[in-house]
Amino acid sequence: MSQRLSAAAILLVALFQIFAGFCHADVGTAAFYNRPYVPTACYGTSVVQIPANNLFAAVDDRIWDNGAACGRDYSVRCLSGATPPNPCLAGQTVTVRIVDRAPPVSTPSSAGTTFVLSNDAFSVIAKSADAKQINIEFLQ
Repeated sequence: MSQRLSAAAILLVALFQIFAGFCHADVGTAAFYNRPYVPTACYGTSVVQIPANNLFAAVDDRIWDNGAACGRDYSVRCLSGATPPNPCLAGQTVTVRIVDRAPPVSTPSSAGTTFVLSNDAFSVIAKSADAKQINIEFLQ
């Protein structure tokens, strides 16, 4: 009986860990911006901290946290477009590094969004030709 109880407890813990990962994501909006990407609020005019793959972002004050967000990585997934047709690329997620505070140096495609993704990062999860702003799910 105790072996069954232990096995059930282990199964419950495993299921909790699996499903807990799906419950921690936040939702928001994202836009994109183009060069120039520097200077940034995190690193000034240094391009050393900008990822070579150009997958980075600026964030709004809610995430910015007085600069504590600098260098954090977030996974971002497109949920839907603000206007049809749906610009999301199905099943795609992008991991971005925070390098700036929104609005960034360059003008974003849409103001007041949670994330302003580099054009390269935005293109991984959405068709920028179809949308200037998307609804997203994000997770640190």
